[in-house]
Amino acid sequence: MKKFLSLLFNGQELPSFGAEAGGTLLRIFAGMSLMMAHGLGKMPPPPDFVVFIASLGFPLPTFFAWCASFAEFLGGAFLAIGFLTRPASFFILFTMAVAFFGVHINDPYQKKELSLLYGFIALAYLLVGSGRISIDALVRRKLKQEIAADELAEKKTDE
Repeated sequence: MKKFLSLLFNGQELPSFGAEAGGTLLRIFAGMSLMMAHGLGKMPPPPDFVVFIASLGFPLPTFFAWCASFAEFLGGAFLAIGFLTRPASFFILFTMAVAFFGVHINDPYQKKELSLLYGFIALAYLLVGSGRISIDALVRRKLKQEIAADELAEKKTDE
């Protein structure tokens, strides 16, 4: 179980404090912006958003409207605080891919820019995780200590 949890909270530490600070500032700003500017207005999903999701061809449009709303609102909040950053980034990336390919693919660049921007930010955090300045890092350190203690105890029982 601890190994599974360490996968959820896994992440890379950047090579310098400046890189960590920059990554943290981007993560906080992007997450808060996504949450406040795009997710908050969809909580709960308004009826016209559910109809719009149905027009994209999704089965169970109410369910998928909730999924998109949670991805933007909770995913943005989790990204901002660095909690479950990789899973949150995955759901944000998926939602932005639907926005780009399903909604804005034939629009001018100015219309698809935000879905690309949020999508690529989510992809970056999906690849590297939240960094040192995050809740994930706190959980990661605690899990490493517990796993090391378990391995030490296991080694002692084998002797």
